[in-house]
Amino acid sequence: MSLTYLLTTEQLLTENDLTWERDSGSIHPVNVVRDLGVMLKRELSIKQHVTKVASSCFYHLQRLKQIRRLVGQEVMVQLVSAFILSRFDYCNAVLAELPCATLDPPQRVQNTAARLVLNLRLRDHVTPALKQLHWLPVAGRIKFKLCLLMHLIHTGRAPQYLVDTVQSVITSSRRHLRSSETTDYVKRTTRMKFGEHGFSHSGPAAWNSLPSHLRTIIDTIVFKSHLKAFLFAESFA
Repeated sequence: MSLTYLLTTEQLLTENDLTWERDSGSIHPVNVVRDLGVMLKRELSIKQHVTKVASSCFYHLQRLKQIRRLVGQEVMVQLVSAFILSRFDYCNAVLAELPCATLDPPQRVQNTAARLVLNLRLRDHVTPALKQLHWLPVAGRIKFKLCLLMHLIHTGRAPQYLVDTVQSVITSSRRHLRSSETTDYVKRTTRMKFGEHGFSHSGPAAWNSLPSHLRTIIDTIVFKSHLKAFLFAESFA
């Protein structure tokens, strides 16, 4: 029986023969694995996942374009939200701290979707369209997801496995300083730049950047509303 597995970067750099022989069969390495729908290359790159999702979204946009004249704008917004926006919103927290060039494909998808909904030409500026639809850009949507997860942790409504990944400044402080009144969380230090993509770093980084009045909101619905308004103003300042 042949199995596949994903090696870490260190193993890839130090080993030449990557096939493992076991009693149950041979274990062979693969270039890409899928975990909960997220594709990860063996060098821990997520660029292929971004490209794949963007390609799938463009395919569905072409199909929606065929029925654009048959439905109204309200219906098209719902269709785009269901078939397009939900695809690159799924697990988008893993895209945190990625360079703008890597996030360019999903942003092009969103721009194309906005033009389709509002029946705009390719040459029309897309920023007014995003504002009219009240859609956060891709980078803003990622930050929204990170901050929402941190809010759930901060208010005690998150699963334990998420709670265990971060630590508040209050609990990490050894002395009674002004930090005892802060809502900040500790950003985990990482050896490599890749480590900053992890939630233990990107989550607190996004949360700490919010104004203090946002971080003290307890009601999740109110928090989401105020958070989107803040990120919307930040994205289109």
